[in-house]
Amino acid sequence: MKTIKRIGFLSALILPILLVAGHYIGGIGIWMIHIFVFVAVPLMDYAISTDQSNVPKEAISQIAKQRFYKLVTFSWVYVQMAVLVWGFYVVATETLVLTEWIALCTGMALVTGGIGITVAHELGHKKEKADQFYAKVLLMTVCYMHFIIEHNRGHHVKVATPEDPATSRFGENFYAFWARSVWNGYQSAWALEKSRLDRKSIPFWSLKNEMIQFTLAPLIFVSLFFIGFSFALDRWVWEVPLFFFTQSFLAFSLLEAVNYLEHYGMERKQLSNGLYERVTPLHSWNASHRVSNFLLFQLQRHSDHHAFAHKPYQVLNHYDESPQLPAGYSAMIIVAFFPPLWFAIMNPRLQNWKQKTFETSVQ
Repeated sequence: MKTIKRIGFLSALILPILLVAGHYIGGIGIWMIHIFVFVAVPLMDYAISTDQSNVPKEAISQIAKQRFYKLVTFSWVYVQMAVLVWGFYVVATETLVLTEWIALCTGMALVTGGIGITVAHELGHKKEKADQFYAKVLLMTVCYMHFIIEHNRGHHVKVATPEDPATSRFGENFYAFWARSVWNGYQSAWALEKSRLDRKSIPFWSLKNEMIQFTLAPLIFVSLFFIGFSFALDRWVWEVPLFFFTQSFLAFSLLEAVNYLEHYGMERKQLSNGLYERVTPLHSWNASHRVSNFLLFQLQRHSDHHAFAHKPYQVLNHYDESPQLPAGYSAMIIVAFFPPLWFAIMNPRLQNWKQKTFETSVQ
């Protein structure tokens, strides 16, 4: 079983393979990665039993320290960078029709946003410099580096409260949430960084301001490839920045879709002193669907992640008492794009879970 789980966490590598192979196969092949993520994975989640098993307490320390799991996430950084540079090469040297542009940009976003941001999220919670560096590199490739500030210092503190931009509210559709989360999250990151600088008596307009670094880094990154390809091909290769910023927009929008479903309608009680109750596994939607959890490094065991943010992905727990999504993220993201369908499925589920939780608490 341990070997099967190890192999399972390598399944993310299927996505870049499908993207690259599909492009060269052509025809319907350009949609192979989309079909896998949004059709095959939900079907496998449905057909294969959920995994509600947890690592035994006595084995957690040992498994948490095993280098294999860290190596998988570190290796992904190099895979993603290679695939993104390949994407630059394709748009710079090939004449693509509109459908090929759409397939390539959205497919790349599934790689950089669906998996890349998930890996960045995992590494960004670690204290080691290498983990932090790799997390920032991944977020740079989708123009969302401020996420490491807002998520760690903002979202994890304010989750399931009205003050948190990344907590979707009951009755709020995805598109309204997207606008609020993207804008308010970005503003929050600037404010959090200003507070950090003030505490250290560092001037706001300084290169030590990480938000300035995070603004410049993606621009420098894409400019280097723009200039390099333009020089090599003896023309202004406008396709490179167009491709880079388009896939970035789609990638962080995919992240926001995940944010939307992870905490929909969750609320922490406000105490008499004005503070909120501590975060518990009751404040995040959980999903223990086996296939999509392998693909997403168990991000769907989000309840345990928020309760114990320091835990590495391989030892995250399933909680029966947590609110449970009816399907994995691949399926629920599609549902979220259609608000009437989302509300029809999720609102009764949320109300029933809250009622059940209330009845249990008063017994």
